Amino acid sequence: PQTLSAEQREAIVDYTTRMALALGVRGLMNVQYVVAPEAAPQGSGVFVIEVNPRSSRTVPFISKVTGVPLVPLAVNIMLGRSLADQGYAGGLVPDRSLVAVKAPVFSMSKLVDVDTFLGPEMKSTGEVMGVDYDLDSAMRKAAMAADLAVAPGTPFLLSLADRTKPEAVPLIRALHEAGCDLFATEGTAAMIRSLDLPVRFVTKLLSRGHPNVVDVINDGTVGAVINTLEGGRPSHLRDGFHIRRSATEMRIPCFTSLDTARASIQALASPGSYSVRPIPDYRNGRAR
Repeated sequence: PQTLSAEQREAIVDYTTRMALALGVRGLMNVQYVVAPEAAPQGSGVFVIEVNPRSSRTVPFISKVTGVPLVPLAVNIMLGRSLADQGYAGGLVPDRSLVAVKAPVFSMSKLVDVDTFLGPEMKSTGEVMGVDYDLDSAMRKAAMAADLAVAPGTPFLLSLADRTKPEAVPLIRALHEAGCDLFATEGTAAMIRSLDLPVRFVTKLLSRGHPNVVDVINDGTVGAVINTLEGGRPSHLRDGFHIRRSATEMRIPCFTSLDTARASIQALASPGSYSVRPIPDYRNGRAR
């Protein structure tokens, strides 16, 4: 965990252990948490979203990263053997000198006229993993595997909701510093100009001539898109649909979340600076 405090990690272990014992789970258990310190100023800010007595596709990810054979352990437990019988105890696996990033993969390009906007529904059709000695390198590998990697100098098209514009300022500056030409729809272009940064205005209304947002995507003028929505209102979903759909069909990264865009763009400063080793080398802390 890259951003969890010791208190939050302890709370997650404590909650998980108590729920498993209270529910009488024998085998694997899937728990989803959200960490929101602002919602619990007096506590850890760890909240349980759901808990299920089943496996999940996170299990092979965790097994590869930790070297703990979770599936055989769980099967043996269901057959009556304890963790202690198999040489394991409760709690967390000791920290290792590796970072592992799991990223979802989508198959939107195979679905005609389907909007790629992501909501709470499960839409991913697979997952990839990036492992390295530090977060940026692991993130870069995961982005490459998920077709979300961007190179320095990649031209970006930005169409940002008003509510996300203040948060996007550092990201926009980072793109400029990485040598990325900026293209933007009207309101976003005005915001970028207010930062004294160069930007080219592109209309998102297809009826207002050329070049419009679809043109600059389809002709290869831009190589990535950031499109955030104003509260997911239907009108804004329609406004951005052609942007997101065109990006998907052209197989270029299209970010609808600033967090995801920021994670991918952080890797722009040092492209290619990652190691290539067998997973056991990372687990065992062997020389880089």
